[in-house]
Amino acid sequence: MSIFGSMKTAVSGMNAQANRLSTVADNIANVNTTGYKAVSTSFSSLVLPSSGGNYNSGGVQTSVRQAVSDQGDISYTTSSTDLAISGDGFFIVQGPDGTPVLTRAGDFTKDDEGNLVNAAGFMLMGYSYDSGAPAVVVNGFDGLVPVNVNQDGLTAIASTSGIFKGNLDSNAKIAPVAPATAPSANLATTTTDTKKVSMVAYDRLGNKVMYDFYFTKSSVAPAPPPAPPATAATWEVAMFRNADAAVGGATSFPYSTAAVGTGALTFDRDGKMTSPGTVNIADPVTGQTIAMDFSAFTQLGADFSGTGTPNGQAATPVKDVTVDGDGIVYAKYEDGSTKPLYRIPLANVASPDKLTLMSGNVYSANGQSGVTVTGFPQTNGLGTIKSGALEGSNVDLAGELTEMIESQRSYTANSKVFQTGSDIMDVLVNLKR
Repeated sequence: MSIFGSMKTAVSGMNAQANRLSTVADNIANVNTTGYKAVSTSFSSLVLPSSGGNYNSGGVQTSVRQAVSDQGDISYTTSSTDLAISGDGFFIVQGPDGTPVLTRAGDFTKDDEGNLVNAAGFMLMGYSYDSGAPAVVVNGFDGLVPVNVNQDGLTAIASTSGIFKGNLDSNAKIAPVAPATAPSANLATTTTDTKKVSMVAYDRLGNKVMYDFYFTKSSVAPAPPPAPPATAATWEVAMFRNADAAVGGATSFPYSTAAVGTGALTFDRDGKMTSPGTVNIADPVTGQTIAMDFSAFTQLGADFSGTGTPNGQAATPVKDVTVDGDGIVYAKYEDGSTKPLYRIPLANVASPDKLTLMSGNVYSANGQSGVTVTGFPQTNGLGTIKSGALEGSNVDLAGELTEMIESQRSYTANSKVFQTGSDIMDVLVNLKR
C-alpha cells in the first residue's frame, strides 16, 4: 500500500502544482487588464493515519486566494469617463441580464445609446439628479439607473432663486432711498452711500436678464445709554431691470418701469442680520419670481462688497462630461457652467477577498464575503473616484515568473516520485520471473 500511496501522493502534488500554474497563467494573461486582482494558490497537507510501523503517505490540496483588497497602480488617461477608485470600494455595474455586480474596472466609454460601458460590456450605475439631490440606499441597489451622458441639443433652465452675499459698510450715512416705486417718481439722485451692483439671471428660454441692486442705509437704531454708539441699522435693497435703465446721463435713473423687488435688511449691533433676508424679484416681463437670499450679508466697518449667484442656465450646448471625487457626474456647458446629472455610489463588503469572481472582471457577494453596503465616495471608509484615470492590475510580473519556475520544478519533482514508484512496481512484477 505504501508504494501505491506514494504514487497517489505524487499525483496529488502534480495536480496541486498544475493548479498553481493555472493561477500564474491567469495572472500573466491579465497583467494589463484594468482593475484585475491577482489570484494565488495556497497549499494544505492531507494526512492519513498510520499504524503498525507502516507510513501511509497523504497528499496535498489547494485553495485559491484573491488579492481583491490590494490596490493597483493608478495611471492617468485623456478620457474624462475613465474612472479609478483610490481606496476601498467597487463600482456598481449591470450586465446584460440586468443583475447588479461589483467591479474595479473603470474603463468606461459611451455606447450607441450614451450609457457608460466598460470593456467587458457592463454598464455603470448611479443615482439620477432628475428629482433633486439623490440619497443613497445603503442596503441595496434600489434607485440605481444606468449613467447616460448623452446630452445632445441645447438646455435652458429658468432662474428661480439666488444667493447674494457681501458686506454693507457700517460707516455709511443715512441717505434718501433712491429708487421709488413709480417710474414717474424714480428720479432721486443716488449718493456715494448708496451702493449698486448687478446680477445676471436667466428666463425660461435661457436668455440673460440683468438686474440692478441698490443698497441704501435707511435708519439707525438708537442706543440706550451708556451703550456705545449705535451700529444697528436697517438697509433697503431695491432691484430694477437693467434693460429699463435710462440711456445717457450720470445715473441709471429714471428707470422706465417700477422696481421689481424691494425689501428691508436689518442688522444688530454686532453686524449680524436679524431680518429673514429673503427678497423676491417679481419680473412682469419674464413672468418669473426669483427668491433672492441676502442672509449672508454683514454690516461691518469695511468697504462695501457684494456678489450674486443665481441658479438657472443659459441655452448652451454640452461641451464635456466630468466626474468629481464625490462621484457627481457633471455636464459641462460651452459657457463654462455645469449641471449635475448623476451621482455614482460605491459598494463594499466586509471581506472583499472572499467575493465570488465572475467573467468580465466582476464580483458578486456571498455568505463568506458579507453583505453589500452602498455609500457615496469619501464616506464611511469608501475611497475617492478619480476621473481621467484607471487602476491597473495588481499582478507582480516578476513574482509570477518566479512562481512559474518554482511550479515547474515542483511538478517535475513530483513526477519523479511517481516514476520511481512505477519502477518499484516493475521490480515487484518481475520477481515472479
